Amino acid sequence: MQPDRSLSENIFLFLKGLAMGAANKVPGVSGGTVSFVLGFYEELIFSFQRINLKACALLLKGRFKSFFLYINARFLLLVLGGSIFSYFSISQILDYLLKNYELYVWSWFFGMIIGSVWYIGKGFYNWNLKNTVAVFIGATLGVGISFLTPAAENDNLWFIFICGIVGVSGMTLPGLSGSFILILMGNYVLLLVDSVNELFSVITDVFSGDISFMNDSNRVRYLKIMGVFTAGSVFGLVFISHVLGYLLKRWNQIITAIIIGFITGSLGIVWPWKTEQYKVEHGEYLLDQQGNKIIENYQRFLPDLTNQTSWIAIFYILVGILLILGIDYYGRKRK
Repeated sequence: MQPDRSLSENIFLFLKGLAMGAANKVPGVSGGTVSFVLGFYEELIFSFQRINLKACALLLKGRFKSFFLYINARFLLLVLGGSIFSYFSISQILDYLLKNYELYVWSWFFGMIIGSVWYIGKGFYNWNLKNTVAVFIGATLGVGISFLTPAAENDNLWFIFICGIVGVSGMTLPGLSGSFILILMGNYVLLLVDSVNELFSVITDVFSGDISFMNDSNRVRYLKIMGVFTAGSVFGLVFISHVLGYLLKRWNQIITAIIIGFITGSLGIVWPWKTEQYKVEHGEYLLDQQGNKIIENYQRFLPDLTNQTSWIAIFYILVGILLILGIDYYGRKRK
């Protein structure tokens, strides 16, 4: 674990959590990639690993300070606090930008992921056969996921719990977008839009002294869904982190190579020039329970270089790459 941080370092860590949380909500972008690039990925994984039987024993014995130190709680609270806060703040701004400036936002993300591949790969020199094959496997998985067809919405609570486990994977697995996986499972709108907005509304009502939501079966349904999804996410964070911590200790280079390949393959998910294809049955669009058109897949195409919009999008790709280069420069300067 890292030594005590200064106030400025704690604030910066909270801001990193904001960035990771915002990335987790955007389909195609991995919060794990953000944590990898911002330099706190391994501490995040190993902190979650500390949530184990020993931690439970310390908690049950009332040794709260020892428990707090053992699980690196200050670090986790700052990062996860930033991530949760972003769902009600920065991610709302991202939702607005995606609705109004979709091409430019995707271009920016595309550039950031290109920069992330360079950032992770620049210090990786052991290109033996095993690691080369691992990169190819990771890239193949990333590309394959980007072409899967989304399922229909499913609000069964056991399925919601599984969505929580899978959805949080984007925080622990660089290159894997948990929100995009939720689109494939059919529950992105239900879990990361409708339920989050409903939870925010309920919290606002509670603070204003209004508890009438308890008599509204639809709002209670959303709260149940959010509760089960959160439980699945917590379980997934701890479980996946234990598995990843073990793998990183034993096969660090191979896992890093797979991550490099996976992030590279995920470029297909965030390719800026694409249009949504919706499910159609009997000549009509199929809708989910909220009345939204169900996405079947994406039609990707090459940019029209005679169009000024395309050149602006390319500019934002460069901005995304330069942002990662800037973060790398800042990190090296601080050492």
